[in-house]
Amino acid sequence: MAALFRSLCLLLALTGAGMAQAQVVEFESLAGWREDGQASALRAFLDTCDRIGPEDWAPLCALAADVPPDDGSARAFFELFFKPVVIGTPPALFTGYYEPELDGSPVRTPRYAWPIYRRPPELPDGAVWHSRATIESGILRGRGLEIAWLDDPVEVFFLQIQGSGRIRMTDGRVIRVGYAGKNGHPYRSVGQELVRRGIMSAHQVSAGAIRAWVRAHPGAGDDLLNTNPSYVFFRKLGNLPAEKGPIGAMGRSITPLRSLAVDPKFTPLGAPVWIEKEGRAPLNRLMVAQDTGGAIKGAQRADIFYGFGDAAGQAAGDVKDGGRMVVLLPIDRAYALASGG
Repeated sequence: MAALFRSLCLLLALTGAGMAQAQVVEFESLAGWREDGQASALRAFLDTCDRIGPEDWAPLCALAADVPPDDGSARAFFELFFKPVVIGTPPALFTGYYEPELDGSPVRTPRYAWPIYRRPPELPDGAVWHSRATIESGILRGRGLEIAWLDDPVEVFFLQIQGSGRIRMTDGRVIRVGYAGKNGHPYRSVGQELVRRGIMSAHQVSAGAIRAWVRAHPGAGDDLLNTNPSYVFFRKLGNLPAEKGPIGAMGRSITPLRSLAVDPKFTPLGAPVWIEKEGRAPLNRLMVAQDTGGAIKGAQRADIFYGFGDAAGQAAGDVKDGGRMVVLLPIDRAYALASGG
């Protein structure tokens, strides 16, 4: 009864957030389900399973820890204890993100002149603070909040969009930085702004195209970036092994091509999510909802984590595809959600 009550509470939250419909479907309807490598998805699921809040997940997490490490056993586990649920109305919108590798300096130099900042101590959670344009005007200078100085203001901007990064310092160190907070302003797409101004058409917009345009138009480029008032602050991530991904919204490392950023108003953090991504590089795969993002809003909206480095950045930057998201929920939770829609 308690589990059912929590499920109904989730339903009320979902419908209140966006009147999202929910429909239970069968595993047989998931395109490519039997061909996926669910063992790696199960490992990613276990990475954050203990941090899923509702108590009805706890028995599933305990059972998952004892599943043999092969795809067939992992697939059988998900089929036995979960039901696939389509929340909202497809088509979905899939984009990609990654952990960039950038060059930086511990001190300002003529080349390395653009800072990334720690979160100011006076900025509380959820507060609306100074806009990007105001921060870029220099209000934080001289306060010792700089973590590193980068050689390209465009990369500073995109580092904030990605939310994490690796910085190769001039003294030979590599430091990892992660999200520490934001200024409370809503995210606004500069790609959509380029389209609105008639500079690009929608199909021309990509991370690479935005970078190229801003670099080719220094003054107008700064103005374009400042149309996104959201500004992200960082923190150093100590003792994070090089092979591990950045820290996601659940406080653990995320996994390339197994971790998703989602809107937690609709998709519970920690839940397995089956994606059917269309486009030039189709992807049918079991992922885990382990991260969030300022631009990730809606039931059928997700950002796929592609890994770190230039190749991952190229792959992530090309993704703007339709398809379908299907959330795997504990059986009683799935049916309670669908029956209340």
